[in-house]
Amino acid sequence: MVGWIYFLVIIVANTVGAVSGMGGGVIIKPVFDFIGADSVATISFYSTVAVFTMSFVSTFRQLKSGTKLNWCLIGWVAGGAIIGGVLGNIAFEFFLQIFSDEALVKLLQIVLTMVTLILAFLYTKYDWKNFKFDNVLWYLTCGLVLGFLASLLGIGGGPINVSLLMLLFSLPIKEATIYSIATIFFSQLSKLATIAITSGFARYDLTMLIFLVPAAIIGGLLGNKVRNILSPEKVTEVFQGVIILVLLINLYNGWQIIH
Repeated sequence: MVGWIYFLVIIVANTVGAVSGMGGGVIIKPVFDFIGADSVATISFYSTVAVFTMSFVSTFRQLKSGTKLNWCLIGWVAGGAIIGGVLGNIAFEFFLQIFSDEALVKLLQIVLTMVTLILAFLYTKYDWKNFKFDNVLWYLTCGLVLGFLASLLGIGGGPINVSLLMLLFSLPIKEATIYSIATIFFSQLSKLATIAITSGFARYDLTMLIFLVPAAIIGGLLGNKVRNILSPEKVTEVFQGVIILVLLINLYNGWQIIH
């Protein structure tokens, strides 16, 4: 039963995540926390697998449709995201070890996620100043930050990706969502590789992948199709709407932990 619930959640989350450039994990993680069927480490892993699969499908479809991408930007941001993803997973495992209660790690993830959500919402709402950095050092730094947060928070990218890409490189929102998804692919790839090399996959119930992977593929395909249809204004509205929804879910989850 839980598998089918996860299946439906991932389809919806990855569809919205592909449209908004958030990656889906920003919805999957708090909803799975709310369901409460698995540990914080298992939920983070399932979210990573789902978002990795979606980002691969979405990026592949964009390339197949003939979308021209700045490969210098993607390459350096992705390189930073890979390093950041490894560091984020190390930090995640570190917090699991130093806190005796998993609920504290979950609360830390919730607080940090909410901070990034609020900043991302304010940025798109009030049209803050954009910069136009065109330097590999900025690309690398951007990737480091995004990869670290994606891996540590278990959300596979989240709202800060799109906002930071728009802020630093003056990308239009629809273009920023494409680069965000491509970056998410590499950060999640690095996280999966880190898990494989360090703790391994034995502690997870891999039979759940029967539900997770097909749902992630469907969500990626649907999201890619919807994003190509919507105007930039509609994409912004979806982005802001998802932020508000996920903020409310995280508030509830945080309240449940505290009480």
